[in-house]
Amino acid sequence: MARRGARLVLRSMRAHPIPHAVGILAGNVFAFAVVGFTIVVGRITDEVIVPGLDGGGVAGRTVLAGVAAIALIGVVRGVSVMVRRYFNMTAVLRGQLMWRLAITDRYMDAPRSYYWSKPTGELMAHADADVEMAMSMLMPLAFSLSVVSLAVVSLISLLMIHPLLVLVAVLLFPTLFVLSRAYVLAVEEPAARAQAMIGRVSAIAHESVDGIMVVKTMGRQDAEVDRFARAVAELRDERLKVARYQALFQPALYSLPNLGILVLLLVGAWLVSRDAATLGEIVQAMALFSILTMPVQILGYLFQQMPRSVVAMDRIDRIMDMKPELSPPSPPHVPEPVAVVFDDLTFGYPLVDGTAPTSVLGDLSARIEPGESVALVGATGSGKSTLVALLAGMVSPTAGRVLLGGVDVADLGVDGASAVVAPVFQETFLFADTVRENLTLGRPVPDPELERVLHLVAADGFVAELPRGIDTVVGERGVTLSGGQRQRLAIARALLRRPGVLVLDDATSAVDPIVEAEILSNLRAHRGRTLLVVAHRLATIRLADRVLFLHGGRIAADGIHERLLDLPDYAALIRAYEEAVP
Repeated sequence: MARRGARLVLRSMRAHPIPHAVGILAGNVFAFAVVGFTIVVGRITDEVIVPGLDGGGVAGRTVLAGVAAIALIGVVRGVSVMVRRYFNMTAVLRGQLMWRLAITDRYMDAPRSYYWSKPTGELMAHADADVEMAMSMLMPLAFSLSVVSLAVVSLISLLMIHPLLVLVAVLLFPTLFVLSRAYVLAVEEPAARAQAMIGRVSAIAHESVDGIMVVKTMGRQDAEVDRFARAVAELRDERLKVARYQALFQPALYSLPNLGILVLLLVGAWLVSRDAATLGEIVQAMALFSILTMPVQILGYLFQQMPRSVVAMDRIDRIMDMKPELSPPSPPHVPEPVAVVFDDLTFGYPLVDGTAPTSVLGDLSARIEPGESVALVGATGSGKSTLVALLAGMVSPTAGRVLLGGVDVADLGVDGASAVVAPVFQETFLFADTVRENLTLGRPVPDPELERVLHLVAADGFVAELPRGIDTVVGERGVTLSGGQRQRLAIARALLRRPGVLVLDDATSAVDPIVEAEILSNLRAHRGRTLLVVAHRLATIRLADRVLFLHGGRIAADGIHERLLDLPDYAALIRAYEEAVP
C-alpha cells in the first residue's frame, strides 16, 4: 500500500512539479519556523520570565528583542502556511482536472463494446468520485512531507538540550508509525469495496432517474426505492467498517503525542532538579512536542486517506488501460457519390459475462450503388441495426470488410466514417437546448440551409409554430416535442452534415405514414447521396430502388420489392407488416 501510495504521489509530482515543489518548500520553511519558535520561547522563559518571577530586573531591550523574535517567526509561519496551502491545493486541483479530462477523452475514444457492460452511473463515478478520492491524499502532502524535516530538526534541538529527551521522541514516533501502518493494512479492503459501491449506487440512481417515466407508469417506485436502499445499505456497511477502524486507531494516534508531553514533563522535572537542564529548555522541549501533535495528526490523516486514494487510482488506471479506438490522423479520401460494399461480413456481440459471442451476421455480402436508395428489410433480431453499426464504424466486424467508395471503414476510423456516414436511429436524442443548437451542434450554419433541411424532413411547419420558432428551447431529450417531431429533427441534423451515405434505422417509426412518404420522396428527389432505410412499412419499401432482405444473418434476397414477393419468407414478413398497419 505504501509503495502504491508513493507511486501516486510521484505521478502527481511529475505532472505538476512547480506547485508541488513550492508547496513542499513552504512546508519546510514552516518546520524550521516551528522549531525556531520553541527556541525563542525557551530563551524568553530563561531570560525574561524566570528572572522576572525571581524579582530580578529584566532589561527593556531584552523584552523587546523577545517580542520582535516572536513576531518575526509568527509572520514567517503565517506566510509559509498560506504559500503551502495555495500551491498544494493548486497541484491537487490541477491533478483532478488532468484526470477528469483524461477519463473523458478515453470515454470518447472507447469502443462501443465498452459501454455494453458499463452503466452510466458507474462511468460518472469514475470521473467524479474516483478522481476526487484519488487526489484526496495529496491535500496534506506538502505538510506531511515537511514533518520529516520537522522531526529531524526537532531531534537535533532535543539532543542539544539532553539525550533523554531524544529518547522519549525516539520511542514515540516509531510507535506512531507502527500504528499507522496497522491501520492502513486493516482499512484497505473495506475501503476498496466502499469505493466500488459508490459506482453501483450512482448507476442505480442514474438509471432510475433516466427511466423515470417507465418507473412511474409501471408502478415500480417502491421496487426502485428498495433496490437503491439495498445498494446504499451495502455502501453504508462498508463505510462503517472503515469508521470502526478509524474509531479504534485514531484515539491512539492522537493521544500518543500528548502522552509524550506528560513523559517529557516528568523527565524534564527530574533534569531540572539535578541542574542538568534549565526550566526554559524544558519549556522549549514541551512546546516542541505540543506543536508536533498537529503534524503527526496530519501524517495520520495521510495514512488514513492512502488506501481509499490508491483504490480509486487503481479504478482510474483500469480505465486508462482500456485500448482506445483511435482514428488515423489522415483518413483516406472517399470519392462521392459513395458506393457501399459489405464483403463477407461476420459479427457477434461479446457478452457481458465474458462467454463466447453470439453470432448475429455470417458471411454477409451485398453492394449498394452510388446514389442508390435501398430498403433493408428483415424480421426483428435479424441483424439490421448491427449492419448499420458496422457501416457507421461504431463496431468492428469479426471478419470481412465494409467498404465506402472502395475504402475500408477500418482504415477510416470512427471519425473518418462519421464524416461519410450519418446514421439516424429510432431512439433519438435531443439536448436541452434550442432547436437551432440541436441541429447545428454549435457549428455556424446559415438560416437558408437550416430552412432547406427542415423543409426536406417536413419539419418547417411545426418548427415555425413553436413559441420562439427555431430558437425555442426543447426540454431534456426533447421531451416537449412528440416522438415524430424529434425524429424529423434528428434526420435534419444528419442532413446538415451533408453525408455521402444517409442511414435511417427505423428513424421514421413515430412519423405519420403520409409525412414519412413525403420525407423519403424529398430525400430521393435530391440525388447525390446513397440512402439506406431500415424499413417496416410497405409504403417505405416501395419507395426504394431496391430491397435487401436480411434473414438468418445473411442477405437472403436482393431485388425489387415485387419480385421478392415470390419468396415465402419475404412475403410472410410483408403480410405481417400490412396486418400491423391500423
